Amino acid sequence: MADIAEIPLNRIDGADDKLANHAGKVLLVVNVASKCGLTPQYEGLEALYNTYKDRGFEVLGFPANDFGSQEPGSNDDIAQFCSATYGVSFPMFEKADVTGDAKQPLYAELIRAKPEKQGDGDSFREMLKGHGMTPTADPEVLWNFEKFLIGKDGSVVERFVPGTAPDDAALVSAIEAELAK
Repeated sequence: MADIAEIPLNRIDGADDKLANHAGKVLLVVNVASKCGLTPQYEGLEALYNTYKDRGFEVLGFPANDFGSQEPGSNDDIAQFCSATYGVSFPMFEKADVTGDAKQPLYAELIRAKPEKQGDGDSFREMLKGHGMTPTADPEVLWNFEKFLIGKDGSVVERFVPGTAPDDAALVSAIEAELAK
């Protein structure tokens, strides 16, 4: 088992980073995509970030092309899209796999730490199948915009299905509970 805080990460601009650099903050780790039906969640994620960042909260965006090739661009393309379209100011990381054998080590540890998702994953799976998509099997990341909540102590405290909107009461309540600790 890897120490999740020390796993090497690269920002979308190529700078080195790791979760340890965000120690003491509540983190929402989200795999994102620019050409997904859920892409408008960027707006809500940015609003969440702006609402709580002064209290020690960060959204960390991890672009992935694992689902329906919905993140085909380069890191530069993704950064430009996020900034120009949604005014994203929260930290973004380089594009990497979040499922399968080639998944980045951070996601392997997030899944190991929190294999169950909160929310209606079954309905989301059925919706994907209805659109001709093949969803992953649990405990893998189901689709773009799945959310992992990490507490100030670095522990993975919750995991939310992709369809959980950034303003969902359960998500906001979980964030506020972690910020209050």
